[in-house]
Amino acid sequence: MMCINKTILPEKGICRITFTLKDTLVDHPREAAIVGDFNNWDPQGITMQKSPQGYFEKTVELPVGRDYQFRYLVNRVNWENDWQADAYAPTPFCDSYNMVISCELP
Repeated sequence: MMCINKTILPEKGICRITFTLKDTLVDHPREAAIVGDFNNWDPQGITMQKSPQGYFEKTVELPVGRDYQFRYLVNRVNWENDWQADAYAPTPFCDSYNMVISCELP
């Protein structure tokens, strides 16, 4: 199960997003990262911290006013989607989708 908790702070011009990756399609994940257009799809990604309960979590702050595409990268090789995202965007890679998080002002 995955979870996205988003708070838009218009007075600061930021969108604070907490990404939680509770379980994955990969058995015994050692590491997880958030990779997206906000970090130029860098495969090193934004490293998520692993909790004692075994899930991964990371809070990021992004500028408001646009949508961002992302995916999770588990163990540096397995891409995973978060179907709780605001939308999905097709990619040019064989029936693959990026997740979209909207940081538009209300």
